Amino acid sequence: MSYGIIETSAYARAGLLGNPSDGYFGKTIAIIVRNFGARISLYPSPELQIEPQEQDINIYRNIYHLVDSVKLTGYYGGSRLIKAAIKKFCMYAEEQQVRLESKNFTIRYHSSIPRQVGLAGSSAIITATMRALMKYYQVEIPLDILPSIVLSAEVDELGINAGLQDRVAQSYEGCVYMDFNKDIVQRENRGEYERLDPTLLPNLYLAYKTDLGKVSGAVFNDVRARFDKGDPEVVKTMAEIGDLAEQGKAAISQQDTQGLHDLMNRNFDLRCKIMNITDSNRELVETARRCGASAKFTGSGGSIIGVYSNDEVLNKLVVELKKINARVIKPYIF
Repeated sequence: MSYGIIETSAYARAGLLGNPSDGYFGKTIAIIVRNFGARISLYPSPELQIEPQEQDINIYRNIYHLVDSVKLTGYYGGSRLIKAAIKKFCMYAEEQQVRLESKNFTIRYHSSIPRQVGLAGSSAIITATMRALMKYYQVEIPLDILPSIVLSAEVDELGINAGLQDRVAQSYEGCVYMDFNKDIVQRENRGEYERLDPTLLPNLYLAYKTDLGKVSGAVFNDVRARFDKGDPEVVKTMAEIGDLAEQGKAAISQQDTQGLHDLMNRNFDLRCKIMNITDSNRELVETARRCGASAKFTGSGGSIIGVYSNDEVLNKLVVELKKINARVIKPYIF
């Protein structure tokens, strides 16, 4: 069968409640943010070729351009993500005893997802790549399995520290409730996922610092080691964070805006008990809260999400957050 150009996409992700408990057998709710996405183009060619993008090319204007580039996109760009996705796709086909048709392709990617601000840009590129390969080779990967394969490309192949939440949201899209029950995750390498009706969500805003990728440094957090050792404070707090997602699921179904507002604030406050927060990230949250909105991280830091009550609060958010170099958007979920 001949193919023209295959185009696939995957969108940014924002954790609504429960993160970061997804990496600790907890529960989360996440939405996709269609304002930003990764796009893959794939078409037949004599040889298999990954077209490099700007961040993959090792040519710089000067030494400062190189330093800024590394801070923003790391040392390897996006080509490594595509390579890892292709390898994992091939391994999945072999495990399922599916023989891939002998044909090559050229693949290119483009991403509008802001880097280093916790909106899951890397997993979006891999998810979109998987979708393109599935179309090209006519191989179907079950929806509940796809997030685990995307995660394995990042963790096993690239050594990226990550959890399932981002990949589940980007695979299922919309608004998703996830339960990462330990017995199920360890037995089946996946959680239990349930789509929630995004039309029941209240007014949401998302804000991210436009310069954070350049100015923020890595912050030391020993939460993983403490959790694995059974530290009572970490174990208890992670369980509390996960329970917020379960409470949030009920709040969404009942359209309890104030309840969701309070739960999102509580999510961040619990995180602060066990994790170090940079001044830049704390400034984001505190500024938004002073405007009357709730605020919590969308992911690991760099961007926040929350509930706002009316346009007056939204306008205040835009004005006040701009003063600290943060951009405010209304997330498009569907």
